[in-house]
Amino acid sequence: MKKFIVTTIMTTAVLLSISAQKYRPAISILGDSYSTFDGFMTVDTNKVWYFPVSSTTPYRDSRNGNDVKRVEDTWWHQLIANYGYRLCTNNSFSGATICHTGYRDRTTGKPQDYANRSFENRITNLGCPDIILICGATNDSWCGAPIGEYKYSDWTTEDLKSFRPAMAKMLYKAQTYYPNVPIYFILNSELKESINESVRTICRYYGVKLIELHDIDKQGGHPSIKGMKTFAEQVGEVLKQLRIDNQ
Repeated sequence: MKKFIVTTIMTTAVLLSISAQKYRPAISILGDSYSTFDGFMTVDTNKVWYFPVSSTTPYRDSRNGNDVKRVEDTWWHQLIANYGYRLCTNNSFSGATICHTGYRDRTTGKPQDYANRSFENRITNLGCPDIILICGATNDSWCGAPIGEYKYSDWTTEDLKSFRPAMAKMLYKAQTYYPNVPIYFILNSELKESINESVRTICRYYGVKLIELHDIDKQGGHPSIKGMKTFAEQVGEVLKQLRIDNQ
């Protein structure tokens, strides 16, 4: 009987060890156009920027010569495939801002209300991930959204129309909704310094790890195939350290 119990314990230990070795952490992405690809969004009503070569959507013709035509070329697909992860949720929305202020309406010239598509609003719709990657602030920089003041509580609707308060509330909500889940903010290159410094300051306040992209090749303002590869490598190398620390 003792021999049977010992054998059972050893077998269970081996199976658990094998299971642990094969486990691939689940990543959820909260992003903008850089992280989209038609037909592969978890939230399929979100507007996308990247389309497959077979797409008949007229909107794809405005890609300004960007050569990314396969989902396998996107940074997040390469990250998952090459670094041993799996996708939980990709909630990316082309043109989305972190704050509630968007691009100006072409007819009225007034800034549009982007509350529903904002990062601050979508942060609670990321499933049940092991790791959260937030890739944003690009459109806040490009559309000239108000920068606002640093504010870490008691946010009003008016506050969330500006970048700094909305960024702070987004990270607060992320840590509240996903306790003990590592959160990384991916900061694009070539953005306004006011945006860059705001992201650094707010990430530091919440203890959120920051990945600052550099030397990303772009076509039409968006990563090319070459840029996507560099993007994936820069994120992957940072995440490697998390896996080492968790071993």
